[in-house]
Amino acid sequence: MTAQTEGLHHVTAIAGDPQKNIDFYIKGLGLRLVKKTVNFDDPGTYHLYYGDEAGNPGSLLTFFPWQGIRSGKVGSGQSTTTAFSVPQGTLGWWQDHFKAIGVDSTITRASSEEERLSLRDPDGLQIDLVASSLSDPRNPWDSASVPAEYAVRGQHSSVLTVQDPTASLETFTRDLGMNILSETDGRYRLSTHNGEPGTVVDIVTDRRGERGLVAGGTVHHIAFRVPDQATQELWRQELAERGYAVTAILDRQYFTSIYFREPGGTLLEIATDTPGFDIDEPLLELGRSLKLPPWLEPNRDAISHAVAKITVPAENNPSIATFLS
Repeated sequence: MTAQTEGLHHVTAIAGDPQKNIDFYIKGLGLRLVKKTVNFDDPGTYHLYYGDEAGNPGSLLTFFPWQGIRSGKVGSGQSTTTAFSVPQGTLGWWQDHFKAIGVDSTITRASSEEERLSLRDPDGLQIDLVASSLSDPRNPWDSASVPAEYAVRGQHSSVLTVQDPTASLETFTRDLGMNILSETDGRYRLSTHNGEPGTVVDIVTDRRGERGLVAGGTVHHIAFRVPDQATQELWRQELAERGYAVTAILDRQYFTSIYFREPGGTLLEIATDTPGFDIDEPLLELGRSLKLPPWLEPNRDAISHAVAKITVPAENNPSIATFLS
């Protein structure tokens, strides 16, 4: 493969009530809302982006919140767990934090090198916090809800559930340039490097599992990083030559994207690291106002009336000292 991903770029999931979604991910998980925009294919619906202070690739979880959407069904052919990286020794603090806001969570030890805290968001999306022995040097978002010493560093990994792993493993190794690090009881760990946080996909085999249904509380797609559009175009050409039904390059304003479905059923995206989230508002003001791409700007009044009224908590606003430190 000419191109090789550097790891996870973002995960996009489907939610219901956008206000509940915002409150949970800002106050509960301590992420920053870095962009309040709309679904470019359905401008009456928000597209909310959460991440670190600048929305760096590898820190991002995004949502399409459709009010009143029915609940999805978790099953094969989906990304079934989204995991974030937190420092070792912090899961006890996180469990107390979630208990205080009425969220149940469970701590499990996946291995001697990895401990997990599992919980569900207001729509039932499975979220894990992973404390790994492998260091994670990424800077956290120091929010009013979650102090920096405990805070999320970024994405850790995504879990994909498939009925037969054979073809999916070939896609991730041959076409995404990932390495199989381990296999235990039909669970395969893959990474673009050596298993560092933000570079990991776990493929889980469930041969008798029913197919999932993508709707509320499920993942829509997972995205992998590529540095620029020129590399992305080479990747698109090779995927097409290998028989994937890959899309044209699509402008997502803050990055460009291509999409294709891996054989197990999960929708994958290849997204560029550039241009980033500060192209249409200053870093200090990310997430404060509704941002639209140029082709939707003429419809701003209609879109503003169509989307739900939401309030971004004060915890999303940084102090100037945060950016001068």
